[in-house]
Amino acid sequence: MAGGGVVISGTADTARVEAPITFRAYLICAFAAFGGIFFGYDTGWMAGVLAMPYFIRQYTGLQYPDPNDDAAVKAFHLPASDQSLTTSILSCGTFFGAIIAGDVADFIGRRATIITGCGVFIFGCILQTASTGLGLMIPGRLICGFGVGFISAIVILYMSEIAPKAVRGAVVAGYQFCITIGILLANSVVYATKDRDDTGSYRIPIAIQFLWAIILALGLFFLPESPRYFVKKGKLEQAAKALSSVRGQPIDSDYIKDELAEIVANHEYELQVVPQTTYLGSWANCFKGSIFKGSSNSRRTTVGILMQMMQQLTGINFIFYFGNVFFQSLGTIDNPFLTALITTLVNVCTTPLSFWTVERFGRRKILIIGGTGMVIMQFIVGIIGVTAGRESQHNTAAVSAMIAFICFNIAFFATTWGPCAWVVIGEIFPLPIRSRGVGLSTASNWFWNCIIATVTPYLVGTDKGDANLGSKVFFLWGSLCCLSTVFAYFLVPETKGLSLEQVDKMLEETNPRHSAKWVPHTTFAAEMGLTEKGLSTSAPAEQIHEVVVGTKAETGE
Repeated sequence: MAGGGVVISGTADTARVEAPITFRAYLICAFAAFGGIFFGYDTGWMAGVLAMPYFIRQYTGLQYPDPNDDAAVKAFHLPASDQSLTTSILSCGTFFGAIIAGDVADFIGRRATIITGCGVFIFGCILQTASTGLGLMIPGRLICGFGVGFISAIVILYMSEIAPKAVRGAVVAGYQFCITIGILLANSVVYATKDRDDTGSYRIPIAIQFLWAIILALGLFFLPESPRYFVKKGKLEQAAKALSSVRGQPIDSDYIKDELAEIVANHEYELQVVPQTTYLGSWANCFKGSIFKGSSNSRRTTVGILMQMMQQLTGINFIFYFGNVFFQSLGTIDNPFLTALITTLVNVCTTPLSFWTVERFGRRKILIIGGTGMVIMQFIVGIIGVTAGRESQHNTAAVSAMIAFICFNIAFFATTWGPCAWVVIGEIFPLPIRSRGVGLSTASNWFWNCIIATVTPYLVGTDKGDANLGSKVFFLWGSLCCLSTVFAYFLVPETKGLSLEQVDKMLEETNPRHSAKWVPHTTFAAEMGLTEKGLSTSAPAEQIHEVVVGTKAETGE
């Protein structure tokens, strides 16, 4: 056996491929989930700032209207084009940031990539805080987007790779919970500053974001790197140390040796299926194989991209991006900022329920249930809106009913599609393409986020040329939720309770509709013969391949 180091050989026992859960693992994952604050806070503050009187005057040059002049009050708002640009430009930056992040994470590591994203984000925040017009706000939003793209893609990757399989869904759902907390914090700050008649009204909500970046960046210096990143780099000694730190076990523990052996064997197996070639070839590997074969890279990438697209097409960000503007348009709500704050509270208070449901019922089942619930709620909102809830009716009770069903819709999203979309994309990709697969999937989220942010102001706007759909827009979201539900039924596999390596095996042996019944029956370490060969963690990268794949006999050197 070559060199020193710990000798790993793996196990054929499917129950022993991972160490028992420790409190330390929860703490590491919980802190990493803090990255969701970036996503949520930025979603929340923009919606409120767009409706601030001082911000509107500052960015349009319009004077405050006479409260008794209905026409002037109605005309006092940012043009739909400006709303669209300031909201969607961040998503444009995050789209490219998420795609680039996969390559960066494979080059410098998951942890260093998130820290880099924090630095980029801080620079963008400086520009936004200093802005007094679109000329500085737009580039600031774009640069912030790059940073958020790095963070949103790689936090999911990092958490999925270090979380224990039994609670991976719950801890990754914590990312969505942090998104909701970010939205709530943003709405609270905006609510506190909205009546200021100076630049502090919008600069304070923007500047607070510095705090999130500093906390996450500094904290990550004390967290371990993903052991799967070191396996991908062929650095088994560092992988063993990282895994030992994450699992809270001694480095020579059988649990550490068995889990590391399984990760190594699975990685080598995947490299046999789709060998790594040139840089462009490695990107092409994300789309290798038939899309009709459940375990092919092309099928997994397609499911990941569509999963994030479907999450955005539920229309949830319509409420959080343009909720203030929409609630104002209903005509009977005196304080749209407070109503928006209530919907945010519903989002925050219901999301923790997903920590239990995602592990109790599984990913697939709650996606189907959640999609069905949102379809019903959104059609009810649309029906009330075109009947008793019309602005001309001045029916306060009907509008209150609309708000109630919007809150029910948020609750269905927060407990199902909100967290589950992130959980699934972190689980379905094999290690050789995982960083790029998660990056592409996250980029899809931001791409459709950008599309929705761009077109929605024109869909519900009241200016000349706008569609002025009002509450009828919920018929659109409800119809798109039907597509999301059908997608979940036919294409989303059940990954509950499986290690990332077992997910690979499950995708090879069953289809999404029967995946919940699949039970692990072998390990990659046993299939690759590693249980008989053994491998030293001090072995160089080229020897790892020789030992595991067996391209030449073990020399014992």
